[in-house]
Amino acid sequence: MKQGPLAASFRDPSGFLYRRNGLLLRQVHQRYEPHYDHLMTCGLYEELTSAGLLVEHQEVGITLALTDAATRVLQPTELPFISYPWEWTFGQLRDAALLTLEVQERALACDMVLKDASAFNIQFTRGRPVLIDTLSFERYRRGSPWVAYGQFCRHFLAPLALMSAVDPGLGRLFSVYLDGIPLDLTRRLLPFRSRARLSLLLHLVLHARAERKYAGRSIKNTRLDRELSRKSLAGLTESLRGAVLGLRWSPGRTEWGDYETEHGYSEQSRRSKVEIVGRWLEQARPKTVWDLGANVGAFSRLAADAGAAVVAFDVDPVASERHYQRCRESGEDRILPLTMDLMNPSPAVGWAHEERDRLEDRAEPEMLLGLALIHHLAIGNNVRLGHIAAWFARLAPWAILEFVPKDDPQVGRLLQTREDIFDGYTVEGLEAALGAHFDIRGREPVEGSGRICYLVQRRATT
Repeated sequence: MKQGPLAASFRDPSGFLYRRNGLLLRQVHQRYEPHYDHLMTCGLYEELTSAGLLVEHQEVGITLALTDAATRVLQPTELPFISYPWEWTFGQLRDAALLTLEVQERALACDMVLKDASAFNIQFTRGRPVLIDTLSFERYRRGSPWVAYGQFCRHFLAPLALMSAVDPGLGRLFSVYLDGIPLDLTRRLLPFRSRARLSLLLHLVLHARAERKYAGRSIKNTRLDRELSRKSLAGLTESLRGAVLGLRWSPGRTEWGDYETEHGYSEQSRRSKVEIVGRWLEQARPKTVWDLGANVGAFSRLAADAGAAVVAFDVDPVASERHYQRCRESGEDRILPLTMDLMNPSPAVGWAHEERDRLEDRAEPEMLLGLALIHHLAIGNNVRLGHIAAWFARLAPWAILEFVPKDDPQVGRLLQTREDIFDGYTVEGLEAALGAHFDIRGREPVEGSGRICYLVQRRATT
């Protein structure tokens, strides 16, 4: 576990996160003290934390501070998994935007505003978005513009507009543009018909033109810095909320978005697989599970029902969005659906390649689910079974995996347009690959099919 300041919070002049003696702590600098004191005494902190909109913290001894610049040391509630905006579904990014605006609205009523509107300040826990940066607030100054307005547009409105009007996959632009998608780029990518919507015209198109026009000039001499009354700030917040609510995306049909109903095996096989996986989950009772290739989450829910907190990854934005909406509608708060291509999982990015962690450095789950997945990696993407087993062993100490043979309809689909060069893709080949890193604790055939499920435990020497 990294000690010292966390690279993700080095930009904030008000304070930073760090680890000391295994604890996650936040140092509050002396320069931020008036704003922090007002947050804690005006009732806003209690209001936001009670509503589940802001993570809670407790003040700890100043002796735990990392530098002499500290005036307070906080111990915030630590979340089990940190996700990034380019991994979120459209619905998750939209909910994060609405949360940000609600916090801004409540802050203004307490004579404060958000000085940051970064999507990285939002995380998902218990099925809901929550603000994690206690130092994002500052006291409202009469007539001041909302300094976070442009950031909100780049971090929320621009990607939402592109995901809604062009393609949901454009949310991944966030991994390249860490300070949000540039408004001028958004303007050029948006279909012309989208600009007819007044809210997008105002906040994206005209905003982009203004940024271009005043580029290089002192902000104090531009219209972007015009004074705003409290009423105008409230109106701006409401206008942005209307713009966000006006953006919608209805998941259509994709090859894997309909896999749940077109999986290619019988009801008998489905029941058998559910029974096997459910039984192993009940026996192992893992506290944390990563479901790789989760689709719409049928087996994620099995893991959650066994008591696990689940992060569910799928490459298909349609499947991930459907999964998220199902969790919201059912009140399921133990599963976090995310969109991720396992052939290109989120890398370490940002300053010095340390600002945002790669996937496997963020947490270690107790168990992986890799069901109907291995053939996609091995045959669909030419990854050797040995490489797959080695990566799984790095990720978690336990795994439930599924082998899908070549005569299965799903593998047949992958081989329709390519030569079968996969001589090593056999039961024996998989078991040899697993055996280099795992002990096989369970092996059961799925009734009515040639599929086999495995329960494996990582060897201590791996």
